Amino acid sequence: MTGLRKPEMVNYTNPCLTMHQPWASLLVYGIKRIEGRSWPAPITGRLWIHAAGKVPERATIKAMEDFYREIYGLDGITDVEFPQHYPVSRLLGCVEVVGCVNCEEAANWKVLPEGVRLEAQTEFCWLCENPRKLVVPFEMRGYPGIYSLEKKIYDAASRGLLPIKSPLPVKFPLPDPHDPFSLKPGSISAQAREKKSSVVEKSSSLSVAIAAALAAATQVNKNDEDLQINIMQNREPYSFRSQSMNKSVEEDGFDEGTSDLAERK
Repeated sequence: MTGLRKPEMVNYTNPCLTMHQPWASLLVYGIKRIEGRSWPAPITGRLWIHAAGKVPERATIKAMEDFYREIYGLDGITDVEFPQHYPVSRLLGCVEVVGCVNCEEAANWKVLPEGVRLEAQTEFCWLCENPRKLVVPFEMRGYPGIYSLEKKIYDAASRGLLPIKSPLPVKFPLPDPHDPFSLKPGSISAQAREKKSSVVEKSSSLSVAIAAALAAATQVNKNDEDLQINIMQNREPYSFRSQSMNKSVEEDGFDEGTSDLAERK
């Protein structure tokens, strides 16, 4: 699906998203399968992932790794291999965004494994498949929202990708197999309503893991202001951005949704 987009979507060239660690690496390694945002995905297809410059705290890494251990355990996966390092200010790799649904739809979507449904914690859920990482992550700076990679970076990065074997690969089924853009907010709402009772019952250990992940995500978001200022000071103008996307960036703040769990308490 690389390169496909709906006609009304912004015409990005090799779109990229800057995210905080450890969420950025967890996505590229296929451990994280849903990227949560307060705005719907403006693209379908390949999305490059860049790690922001903030070094993650050990407590944040532990909280997120514990969260994913718990939710993978619901699906019988007891040995999740996490990244050994969480590099910052680097282009890490890419994923394929196959669609976007709202939180209620994803949380109640009966065809998804239980652990995936628990990743649905924000207003909009970007559904990600086919993670690939760079053999050598590229040092570069990031920008708010989605932006286009420079051609020279894209040309080099596209030659250095390796496929990732995620602990539990997930294929998000299209409502209309003939329409690659059919997986959008509202497209599976009827299925979600039919299966509201399928919401996962939380054990005490899972509840603790979710609470810790929420706290970690919230703390990271509170510390975004200095990072936003730093990035904006070094930012070059992007004339291709639509006014509506700029408005979203101004309202949401930099990278406010990289922490899937930050918005839903």
